[in-house]
Amino acid sequence: MKKFKNDPNVYFDYRDTKTLQRYIDSYGRIEPISKTGLSAKQQRQLAVAIKRARHLALLPFVSNN
Repeated sequence: MKKFKNDPNVYFDYRDTKTLQRYIDSYGRIEPISKTGLSAKQQRQLAVAIKRARHLALLPFVSNN
């Protein structure tokens, strides 16, 4: 996974599902900060983007396993 901790200009777009899927585990849960390596602010932005994508049915709420 990319480490964005030193880059303050990171923006997570809810329409970019390919990027967002890298931060979701096999059960459909959002990965914690310890695994993503993001700052707290970036992790919150990531969570909002994932939740928006789920609400618009761009990402699943749970996996199909």
